[in-house]
Amino acid sequence: MTEIKRPRIERPRIERPRTERTETERPEQGSPAIDHPAIELSGVNKSFGSTRILEDIALSVPEGSRTVVVGSSGSGKTTLLRLISGFELPDSGTITVLGRTVAAPGVAVAAHRRGIGFVAQDGALFPHLTVGQNIAFGLGPALRGGTRRQRARAVDELLEMVSLNPTFGARRPDELSGGQQQRVALARALARRPRVMLLDEPFSSLDAGLRAATRDIVAATLERAGVTTVLVTHDQAEAMSFAHQLAVLRDGHLGQVGPPREVYWRPVDLFTARFLGDAVVLPATIGDGFAACALGRVAVAPTGLRGDACIMLRPEQIVVEHCDTTGSAGGVSCTGRVESVDFYGAEVQLAVRLYSGGSASAPGGAVIHVRQHGTTGTEVGSSVSLTARGTATAFAASHA
Repeated sequence: MTEIKRPRIERPRIERPRTERTETERPEQGSPAIDHPAIELSGVNKSFGSTRILEDIALSVPEGSRTVVVGSSGSGKTTLLRLISGFELPDSGTITVLGRTVAAPGVAVAAHRRGIGFVAQDGALFPHLTVGQNIAFGLGPALRGGTRRQRARAVDELLEMVSLNPTFGARRPDELSGGQQQRVALARALARRPRVMLLDEPFSSLDAGLRAATRDIVAATLERAGVTTVLVTHDQAEAMSFAHQLAVLRDGHLGQVGPPREVYWRPVDLFTARFLGDAVVLPATIGDGFAACALGRVAVAPTGLRGDACIMLRPEQIVVEHCDTTGSAGGVSCTGRVESVDFYGAEVQLAVRLYSGGSASAPGGAVIHVRQHGTTGTEVGSSVSLTARGTATAFAASHA
């Protein structure tokens, strides 16, 4: 009898397929490639009925990078992800993924044909399946039709990618912590070997400590796999710690896109400044490279503004020193009095009322909030001097 041989099913590698490049074209190690954007949106608009959700969105996501879209609830973040993934279609504009137009007038590539992974806010695991079965659901047709051993090996490999022991494969989703569930959801999405991953506020339901640990594991996993990632969140600290590129979405418009440090320290407007963190805003008179304000002479970033304006400093830029009983601190006049102290452990936030006209007998000026180390021991009622370090950002007086 002639022996019938079964066709051999190769176990696919759970890695991102990479485009061939010459040595001179390879990006610097540890930095995302920027020669070919993985995702491009141009002139994208989206409305639901008479409500405009997104307007004239233009965004380029470098290959292999992590871009975070941050905005308040209702700003259009999730709609933006759904347009990229293919769950929604734009009213107008063009979306390109990995050099392929997936949405444009007359073009609408189905979501499952875009090669994109998607992790929802709640993970969306199947409660009636084990962890291993959930992950196996994401495997390609070839492996799903392979042997049980081949499927098990692929599932174990994916669990290890997201820093979970292979023994987790036998558990049910309700036996996992929130962070573990999110990592399983990521493993299931990675099973399809996507080159682009979309994350819709996947850490928002976790407590603070677990959120940071899970975020770090997810970032490291995607970095190793070389997957281009877009995450949307309303958490400013999460956005800045996760992103290579930060995009601020406000009422359906992208206000500013750039490296997190640049957007934080040099916001284009006061809305962006205040949304990304605490901001001290003071009226000022702008000269060449400096501003005169209630804190004295403060250096400002290059600006074309002159005369009456306002400046923005971050609270951590302001140094607080105690004044002695003579009303001075090392020869510097006292500039305010501490009205409240909020203790946060490693740091404290002080509310300081500035002395009106520089007189300690007239504490009628504005109240500003500054941060200091929690070991300073500053008390309510203390007279203090305030000194700005670094440079401020100037805005027109009408923006204040």
